[in-house]
Amino acid sequence: MKLYYAPGVCSLASHIVLREAGLTFDLEKVDLASGETETGGAMTDVNPKGYVPALELDDGEVLTEGPAILQYIADALAPEKNLAPAAGTLARTRVQEHLTFVGTELHKTFTPFFKPDSADVEKEKARTKLHRRLGDIEKLLADGRSYLAGDAFSVADAYLYTVATWTRPTNIGLDAWPNLAAYVERVAKRPAVQDALKAEGLA
Repeated sequence: MKLYYAPGVCSLASHIVLREAGLTFDLEKVDLASGETETGGAMTDVNPKGYVPALELDDGEVLTEGPAILQYIADALAPEKNLAPAAGTLARTRVQEHLTFVGTELHKTFTPFFKPDSADVEKEKARTKLHRRLGDIEKLLADGRSYLAGDAFSVADAYLYTVATWTRPTNIGLDAWPNLAAYVERVAKRPAVQDALKAEGLA
């Protein structure tokens, strides 16, 4: 099994969950600017959409889209690790709710900050929306829960942690959201997260 990744981008969530699951896998770094993989191939040959993450399974099947990969790892590759509640339960729907929120309301809203041709007005609109949506997470965590779905770490936490770290390079920071800041510190201390960060050269 092989994960195609780029350091610190959304593929970090899949990387973290693979390590949380205790699975054996290879990593292949992708240069997002050139579209080339570490071994000299074209990323579009792996994922026709041209981006990471992409998870190549042992049978040659390739999975794309972070939330789908996260749930596949939890359900099919390491169900005993309880990284997601059972399908069909309200608890699972809550995790899917969190995954959707992170993907649509946070992840994509950061896009203007990472595109060199983004106008300042686009960045300001994105900053305003992020302040509102990060505030939503702040309120959710205000009840003292350790993770998004309660006291147990789930695949949704790997995704939120990854996206929340983007507040650093964008100078948004987390000072305005102390519950979220404490959450990010808490997740960062998990051994699997530390191992993933080190493997990507981020720690």
